[in-house]
Amino acid sequence: MTQFRMMVASAFAVIFAASIATAQQPQTVRIRGEIQAVDGPTLTIKARDGNVMKVKLADNARIAALVKASPADIKQGAFVGITGMPQPDGSQKAIGIHIFMDSQRGVVPARSTPWDREPGSTMTNADVESAVAGVDGQTITVKYADGEKKVIVPPNTPIVRVAPGDASDLKPGAQTIIMAAKKMPDGALEAPAIYVGRDGVAPPM
Repeated sequence: MTQFRMMVASAFAVIFAASIATAQQPQTVRIRGEIQAVDGPTLTIKARDGNVMKVKLADNARIAALVKASPADIKQGAFVGITGMPQPDGSQKAIGIHIFMDSQRGVVPARSTPWDREPGSTMTNADVESAVAGVDGQTITVKYADGEKKVIVPPNTPIVRVAPGDASDLKPGAQTIIMAAKKMPDGALEAPAIYVGRDGVAPPM
């Protein structure tokens, strides 16, 4: 009985410690918007809902630029992120595509998950298995660890390519998306990484 009580106590201790660790982890928030001002590492961003917020870039924050691309850039073997809307037949209709850098393969999780670009949208990060051009756009098949999807890419779908960026890309008027800004204990926002559109490009994610 004593041994049983010790086991139960140990289990509660583990659960309690895990709960504390989870509570101490900063919450994250996704930010889409336009850079209004830049003051050193601090960006003033007007979010798509109209709110204006200040976001501080973390030390050694990763800056990635988004440049315009075309359907011809979606080739077999490319690692892509597809913002899509599920269709009745199980396929996806793309509403935005970004082509990752080779260095992001294995770093960005290959998976399909719910997304918040539009109500009901999804994000699928996967390798392109095949791409076929058609009269009404392009049809691609993408594969990731847990499955594969058929994706219809209408002719007007925004397509961008991820490229190395730097602080010079962060300027007023640039469109940006921060995937996971951290909410710090004092209420401030900190960004470990940021995507920013170059030459007027808007992030399609």
